[in-house]
Amino acid sequence: MIEVLVITISKPVLIGIYDNKKLIEEIKIEGKTSDELPLVFQELLKKYEIKTLNYVNTPGSFMAIKVAYVFLKTISISKNIPLFACSGFEFNENSPIKALGKKYFIKEENDIKVDFIENNCKISNFELPEDLGNIEFNENTLPIYNLPAV
Repeated sequence: MIEVLVITISKPVLIGIYDNKKLIEEIKIEGKTSDELPLVFQELLKKYEIKTLNYVNTPGSFMAIKVAYVFLKTISISKNIPLFACSGFEFNENSPIKALGKKYFIKEENDIKVDFIENNCKISNFELPEDLGNIEFNENTLPIYNLPAV
């Protein structure tokens, strides 16, 4: 069963192709998500019979999350492919994720706060896992923005 995982909340955008939960292909996109994602998926839909779409819906770049959601939801509806979502913290060792200015999203147990980080705080890059078996995807696919009102 072919699954696709899309991580758009950082550069480069990461797209993983999984067969029976195991990573078989990795794609990195350096350009704008809105420009490159349709081109990549045009090829993926020709090459694979995709059974599941997964994406990161929180936290991170609002625009990248919105673009990914609208694009993937459209494919999900038009091709009848289930769409699932999860947190970006699953793919960067739970390290802080860039928010606004010098602030970061920080995961503390089950809460996400926005704050400054210490100078010696480790920031891990996003990585596609070799296996999706331990990742908790959910059916609530709407973007979650995690920022307080201004």
